[in-house]
Amino acid sequence: MSTAPDTRPVEPVSAAPAGTHRLFAAGPAADHGTHLRTYGPVPESPDPSGLVRILKESGLTGRGGAAFPAWRKLEATASARGGVFAPAPVVIANGAEGEPLSFKDRVLLHNAPHLVLDGLLAVARALNASRIHLHTTAGNIAPVERAIAQRRDARGIRISEAEESFLSGEASAVVNALHTGSAVPVDRVRRLSEDGLKGRPTLVQNVETLAHIGLIARFGAQWFRSAGTPHDPGTRLVSVSGDVPAERVLEIAGGARLDDVLREAGADPASLSAVLVGGFHGRWVAPAGRRLSAADPSMQAVPPGAGILHALGAHRCGLAETARITSYLAGQSARQCGPCMFGLPALASAMARLASGEDDPTLPAELERLGLSVAGRGSCHHPDGTARLVGSALEAFAADVAHHLDGYCNRKARP
Repeated sequence: MSTAPDTRPVEPVSAAPAGTHRLFAAGPAADHGTHLRTYGPVPESPDPSGLVRILKESGLTGRGGAAFPAWRKLEATASARGGVFAPAPVVIANGAEGEPLSFKDRVLLHNAPHLVLDGLLAVARALNASRIHLHTTAGNIAPVERAIAQRRDARGIRISEAEESFLSGEASAVVNALHTGSAVPVDRVRRLSEDGLKGRPTLVQNVETLAHIGLIARFGAQWFRSAGTPHDPGTRLVSVSGDVPAERVLEIAGGARLDDVLREAGADPASLSAVLVGGFHGRWVAPAGRRLSAADPSMQAVPPGAGILHALGAHRCGLAETARITSYLAGQSARQCGPCMFGLPALASAMARLASGEDDPTLPAELERLGLSVAGRGSCHHPDGTARLVGSALEAFAADVAHHLDGYCNRKARP
């Protein structure tokens, strides 16, 4: 299985990288010397207000899934420092990547770890952080350790191993894992910027977000905005899998057309019945006419979430695939609240019955009812994402729902 980034011939960069080939411009597995020759050094970090300003001007949003403005997280954490006796902040690079369909962060940490470290250190210096952590899965630790060993400024970064579970990448689960060893989310009302790791103001940013910060700190907000759209500036990484010639990580412009991205990955959009955008907590959509954008108000825009595109060939049953995913998500809950303990298994059961062709015309309405009963009521956002996935399946595969209720599936999966 190939998960290499989209690499093109690397030439020394005397100025800011042009186009969308940014994060991997230094080439595969770039060491610190190659990294510096490609991008140059990071200028002295500004104070928090200066970094907040440049990030606000850039329009960078988090690349971990929630698309929260990067500047707001930084500003909230800086503000929480308070007076002289307030605890110093903690900064955490989140490379847990618990989503089964995502591998972009892994590819980034293996090939461009120094950009991640640049962004992490820039944020930590701006906040005068007391501790700096990089939290990632076991397979990513070796390249990160090699990168840290190649530079003096990174010696204070603490590396920790993340669990291989779906919820392990959720921000509060990362903090909980560092504090207690248990990677389960805490109540959604808790603000990590005020009360995070061991009660300290804590900033948790996805590793790709930090890599972009490492570039914005060098080349500025307007350079970042030279790619993408006014609503969704810059570039993002996407993990492309499913019915494509090979799994790939692509760097694309914000607002890119979904069918163009699929063609770049070697797939024929006309051969697909749908694409799962955003991963297991994302949504099924037909690729035609759609754009990938986190903030575009257009009805044709679909949020890229954690940067995941999973192509479903016309020969595959979307309802069966959704049932499989929903069953997995029900088993991955933290079992901390009623919606996860009871609602998600019920949702998975009803979805499995529909996918199997059970002759029960009430099943679609039951799925909608169960989705409404769990959404917005959990301790974390896990029930919300699962309900969103099921709701999108009922819409995207409406014709298949009718066939299944008649007792047969009109799509034949390959062996």
